[in-house]
Amino acid sequence: MGKTIIEKILQNHSEQKVEPGKIVWIDIDIRTARDFGGPNVVKNLEKYYPDTEIPDKSNAFFTFDTVVPAKTIPYANSQQICRDFAKKHGLKVYDVNAGIGTHILMEKGFALPGKTLVGTDSHFNILGAVGAFGQGMGDQDIAFAFITGRNWFEVPETIKINLKGTFSYPTTGKDLVLYILRKIGSKGVLGKSVEYYGECLKDFSFSEVVTLSSMTTEMGGIIAYPHPNENVKDWLKEHTGETPEFIYADEDAKYLDEMEIDVSNLKPQIAAPPKPDNVFDVEKLKGQKVDSVFVGSCTNGRIEDMRLVADIIKGKKIADDVMLRVVPTTSEVYGQMLSEGLIKVLYNAGAVVSNPGCGGCANGQIGMTGKGEVQISTGNRNFTGKQGYGDTYLASPVTAARAALKGSL
Repeated sequence: MGKTIIEKILQNHSEQKVEPGKIVWIDIDIRTARDFGGPNVVKNLEKYYPDTEIPDKSNAFFTFDTVVPAKTIPYANSQQICRDFAKKHGLKVYDVNAGIGTHILMEKGFALPGKTLVGTDSHFNILGAVGAFGQGMGDQDIAFAFITGRNWFEVPETIKINLKGTFSYPTTGKDLVLYILRKIGSKGVLGKSVEYYGECLKDFSFSEVVTLSSMTTEMGGIIAYPHPNENVKDWLKEHTGETPEFIYADEDAKYLDEMEIDVSNLKPQIAAPPKPDNVFDVEKLKGQKVDSVFVGSCTNGRIEDMRLVADIIKGKKIADDVMLRVVPTTSEVYGQMLSEGLIKVLYNAGAVVSNPGCGGCANGQIGMTGKGEVQISTGNRNFTGKQGYGDTYLASPVTAARAALKGSL
């Protein structure tokens, strides 16, 4: 019997036979901890492994992205705890100027097809966009992986999703993933791996593939692997200098289920509060007043997303009484925005542009919503309190930019 993508990756990192439902020990290529959860990783390392040298130090990092720079004393203390530990043990820190950890791992060539990576981030499965296995874990598990380079996983079953048909602008990859959530719900792939196939994926930008991968968490999934297209391959080659070698499922791979979702002529989608799967066609909510707009997060903060927004608002002003907040994912993306003049476009339109990081998505540096405030966000979650106590709607950068100009959907 053939194997799925996740089964092949895990088998290449385990001495045990990998089968769905079986618990196996896996070698971990890259171990990381972020400023959220990182201090507890340090605490566990110092408590349980006080005299143990951390092996393979070139593949163990701290990444600061949740609240950067620290806006509260507790976060400042948390980040400094990680810095002090990293300095003591000779570990690399991607500090408050670097950006979102998962994106740094992709840009720096640590997340590659077939690699295994862990971190204290529930969206670590975003790394499926580049064919890697990324898994968010608790602080004790991460501490154990820092010391041993291993951890155990239950091998997930895989669901194959075939996307039938194509769609075009103004519909984007964000609209696709919201539509999938609309169809299968927040538990649609609970505890499973996903493989995506379909003609519509062929022309996806790298950012759109990232978006599709990142919201696996909101479906309850372990990880998703969109069939890699030339844009993803070119992006990886540009950042690593090497042609990527993706892992593909065998023709006779066994899937738990196969779904077909028709996306022909898909319209722009939006997730209304309070859940990411409360999804509608945007036109159904036409006229909804908007107070603020957030563009960013690990889901929609890459340069392609910023170009979409800038193209729409160039030469215009955002609506009166609307605040547009923009946060790129990484320093690389910020630099691209500078060189392409996008920051000037955003500034002239009246937007606030922040340094790279998670932004408002993680109660971060760019500002929260207040009760009664209506926000359009390109993030991945709209639960009450996630980005403040206002009402957050999840949408694509295109929908978000148009709402910022009009002051309504």
